[in-house]
Amino acid sequence: MSFIDKLTEAIDHNNSLLCIGLDPVLDKLPETYRQTKQPLLEFSRYIIDQTSEYVMAYKPNSAFFEAYGAPGIEQLKQTCDYIKDRYPDVLIILDAKRGDIGTSNEGYISYAFDYLGADAITLHPYLGKESIQPFLDISEKGSIILCRTSNPGAGELQDLPVEQVPLYQSIAKLVASSWNVNKNCMLVVGATFPEELSQVRQIVGDLPILVPGIGAQGGDLTATLQAGLADDKKGLVITVSRSVLYAENPGDEARKLRDAINAFRVTI
Repeated sequence: MSFIDKLTEAIDHNNSLLCIGLDPVLDKLPETYRQTKQPLLEFSRYIIDQTSEYVMAYKPNSAFFEAYGAPGIEQLKQTCDYIKDRYPDVLIILDAKRGDIGTSNEGYISYAFDYLGADAITLHPYLGKESIQPFLDISEKGSIILCRTSNPGAGELQDLPVEQVPLYQSIAKLVASSWNVNKNCMLVVGATFPEELSQVRQIVGDLPILVPGIGAQGGDLTATLQAGLADDKKGLVITVSRSVLYAENPGDEARKLRDAINAFRVTI
């Protein structure tokens, strides 16, 4: 099955555009989890079980697990296995921001897709298409390419003019026009920049866009949906983490977000 088909099925399964970022910080976890032998895994399983009926994807950030060395990576592996075993209709997006050359990419591909079993991975385009071609060639796996990120300093490079067009717009055009041969590309555009999100949507048509920045980073949900929804009222994957992970009731918070997104989708 192609990645775009997997994405569509995941959205339709729970009628959801919501993705939960699995970014567990040990010091922020409840004491009951910090005392376990595998705190990152146990907490991630708890979040997954609480929210699975409201999401279309989970996005584990590799760095939060890698920080604890081999035990952390093993907990990431078991987290991915748990999602695949218990909730096979929900996608796994590995937030790893890879992108290198030659055999380096072969290693990243093996780690993300063979070892962890992820359905997609975030990539940076700075080395050009040639550097991420091995990812683009795998039609059943998603290549999610950084375009206009949500961090405050993003514009330092991403707004630089290239032939009088901001760099992020050039990236969006390249991905949509020539990199997406296998229909497995997405872009990352932050919710903190709704005007730029609208511009990217105009450039890429119905190409799916992963949108971080809602919640703790200050992104506005309504502005994001207005700017980024495709004509079919899909085309966005809205990812949140802290506002759900550390909520008193993560399931309720995920449900409210899913329902708020869907309420907007039916009004336009």
